[in-house]
Amino acid sequence: MAEPVTGFAGNARGEGAASTVREARRLLAQRFLRAGSASPGLDARLLVEGSLGAEHLDPTMVLSAEALARLDDFSARRVAGEPVWRILGEREFWGLPFRLSRATLEPRPDSETIVETALAQFAGRRDEKLELLDLGTGTGCLLIALLSELQRARGLGIDLSDEACRTAAGNAALNGVDDRATFRQGSWTEGLTGRFDLIVSNPPYIPSAEIATLSVEVREHDPLLALDGGADGLGPYRFFASTLPPLLTPGGVIVFEIGAGQGPDVVALMRAGGFEFRGSRNDLGGHERALIFTLA
Repeated sequence: MAEPVTGFAGNARGEGAASTVREARRLLAQRFLRAGSASPGLDARLLVEGSLGAEHLDPTMVLSAEALARLDDFSARRVAGEPVWRILGEREFWGLPFRLSRATLEPRPDSETIVETALAQFAGRRDEKLELLDLGTGTGCLLIALLSELQRARGLGIDLSDEACRTAAGNAALNGVDDRATFRQGSWTEGLTGRFDLIVSNPPYIPSAEIATLSVEVREHDPLLALDGGADGLGPYRFFASTLPPLLTPGGVIVFEIGAGQGPDVVALMRAGGFEFRGSRNDLGGHERALIFTLA
């Protein structure tokens, strides 16, 4: 997205006054369309709602000068390539709100496949006192979503970024599971003891050389630490294959998110590490997204 940006209010005066919610949405959608947005109408609606702190707005509602000023800032940031949810600072995942920070990925709908897959593995064990581990926790979305469903479970989230851990802890409190969730700064499994019934991870899996080809929304706004999976994108899985066996309980389950086409390679790595492949699940787009493993 690239378009010279003038003030939204000033631009609106040139195209028609953005005095109402309806007009603000229309003018923003026009701007975002010209700037190359794939969803200009949705972007406009979300940012207008965000500027007013409310949803399901009356289209005839008149915007205040303060709301127009916020829209001016939101519009400029969106045209410059900043994702809508980054601008708003929060995104929904599994029906729950998650606040974002510079150190976290945005929770994305495709990753809900990991939660759905994990829960299916424990369909008959939901009332047990399960121990969960989330490696590379980011916003904490995977762990927190699982704890919201597994009411007696406890979980530990690990992230290399201390800022991400603080964000995740805040999200656990926001969603009422902070009494059962702990977040710790660390490098994957280093220093971990004990065993876990369920281990999940959405690790960085993009090959290093491909980072520069990603959209501006991703490469300039998602943290590199959460994207770069090494030369072949398989670095984290290689580490997991050698370090996770002693951390998984007998009968325990591992569920990983993977990138496009990585399934066979990740399965081979995990089998070499002593794990049994128990199948995969596709995301809403039909792409293989979640891989399931147990101890062989």
